[in-house]
Amino acid sequence: MSRIGKKPINLPAGVTVDVSDHNQITVKGPKGTLTQEVHPDFTVEVEEGNLVIVRPTDSKRHKSLHGLYRSLLNNMVIGVTEGYKKELELVGVGYKATNQGQILELALGYSHSIFLAVPEEVAIKTETPKGKNPLVTLESIDKELIGQVAAKIRSLRKVEPFKGKGIKFVGEIIRRKAGKTAAKK
Repeated sequence: MSRIGKKPINLPAGVTVDVSDHNQITVKGPKGTLTQEVHPDFTVEVEEGNLVIVRPTDSKRHKSLHGLYRSLLNNMVIGVTEGYKKELELVGVGYKATNQGQILELALGYSHSIFLAVPEEVAIKTETPKGKNPLVTLESIDKELIGQVAAKIRSLRKVEPFKGKGIKFVGEIIRRKAGKTAAKK
């Protein structure tokens, strides 16, 4: 648990970290700004281009929170420098995806189209390559937010194990099941 928390976070060039009095951490980089509140027991220090989180005791709770906050702050540093990208694939006959600005319209085999408002922090792009399944691409600097949006889109039509129809991540492997077999007499 605590081994992750002890590892310092390397701050690339162009990334600045501000720590307020109430342990509000603000990370600024070339792609944007993210903030995260850290438990008041922990101290966050910037030393020689590294971000270090120090825990007060070796209790189980502090050890687990130590690793959690280190991972959250590392995700913020990666987000403001490189950003995050998730691609979803719509597998099924007649499945379509289009977007008008931040409104995503999905045709997923229901009697109606589904309209989903995507937050402003997430850039959305849809494409339908000829002869391939439609793709929905999400890009953001916030790993938690992009994961929530992708999970929400995926939950609209989960992949079923018999034909593999539904919304899945690109590269995701779906466990398939054998269908019914005819009874022999």
